[in-house]
Amino acid sequence: MSAPFEASLHYAQEQDQTDILFPFRERFLFPQHNGEDVVYFCGNSLGLQPKSVGYLMEKELRDWSRYGVEGHFRAGNPWFSYHHLFEDRLTKVVGAQKEEVVAMNTLTVNLHLLMLSFYRPQGKRYKILMEAGAFPSDQYAMETQVRMHGYDPEDAIIEITPKAGSHLIEDIDIINAIKEADGALALVLIGGVNYYTGQFFDLENITRTAHSVGAYAGYDLAHAVGNLPLSLHDWNVDFACWCSYKYLNSGPGGVGGAFVHERHGNDPKLFRLGGWWGNDEKSRFKMQKGFVPQKGAASWQMSNAPVFNMVAHNASLDLYEKAGMKELRDKSVRLTAYMEFLLNKVSHLPFEIITPAEPNKRGAQLSLLFTERGKQVFEVLTERGIIADWREPNVIRIAPVPMYNSYEDCFRFYEALMSVE
Repeated sequence: MSAPFEASLHYAQEQDQTDILFPFRERFLFPQHNGEDVVYFCGNSLGLQPKSVGYLMEKELRDWSRYGVEGHFRAGNPWFSYHHLFEDRLTKVVGAQKEEVVAMNTLTVNLHLLMLSFYRPQGKRYKILMEAGAFPSDQYAMETQVRMHGYDPEDAIIEITPKAGSHLIEDIDIINAIKEADGALALVLIGGVNYYTGQFFDLENITRTAHSVGAYAGYDLAHAVGNLPLSLHDWNVDFACWCSYKYLNSGPGGVGGAFVHERHGNDPKLFRLGGWWGNDEKSRFKMQKGFVPQKGAASWQMSNAPVFNMVAHNASLDLYEKAGMKELRDKSVRLTAYMEFLLNKVSHLPFEIITPAEPNKRGAQLSLLFTERGKQVFEVLTERGIIADWREPNVIRIAPVPMYNSYEDCFRFYEALMSVE
């Protein structure tokens, strides 16, 4: 059993000295404030830049200048097959088979492409179930997909809300709603981790229940990927997509990713939009009509891999490979618990933590709901070189990211809160 926490700088520094992941902090570039590294708790919005990105980007630029078009086959990492660089490492991050994952496009583009395959309403089975308060992009995607098929979103979309007096949606309420919708339900599409509260949903049980009523189960994993251990293949998830610029540290607008379970990805009869890069690689340059999807998630690709947009992803996944998801999760559980311990000692500011207290129901995020003065507190923190995230109407989100955040960072945040009058 772990020793009890202490609210002291000495204790925090001691924890950092014994943290096997602490050296990874040196592999990232921190923004500066008054000549010093900021205390950065915004990795759930935009991760920090790995130092290796600059070198890898220069390498691709050199290959472009040296080879021109021949770089597609002669570059150090040939551009023709560049997306294959990520498969093995992504399988470990999301718990998948090699052919079930692909790095491509951006999150909402992938969401639309996958919904075109997995939201195929027919007869009375036309409804989508989602969580209320999902990230706006998800809401827009579902609203417009429903309208494209001629349905009214007010009727076709079932939103699950928290019980009165709660900020969280109980997994059992999602399960019961799926069972109640039964034969009318075409698709369950939920954010794996809610962006606002940081709540992690029971994706395995939700998937099982969706399948029991004949519906597909898909997930937006923007706030889950690289944050929590995932087992998409074993959970029998139908599809998922994610961005890479948050916990995966792959830069603003970085390449997104998609998962399609092998039973679907290897079924050429399942509808998907055709594109050159999704076609069978062996016949790609025969320049013939007739789309022949390659096996797996890669068949949902549309166009050439955006190599320069993928460089940071390559750098970051290399760090994930070296650190290991289990080791990152172990530190995340303890680091987030330490931050929670410190926050619970701040009694003079009007906030409550609305993120679940149970470690298995959250990742590296704590959301502080203020009844008043929240924006003022946020601005004070920013002025002191502490970077958090403000979400309307009254939440400060902080993410103690295990890859580069330290126990001392947590203490500095606590110290700053304690000094706010």
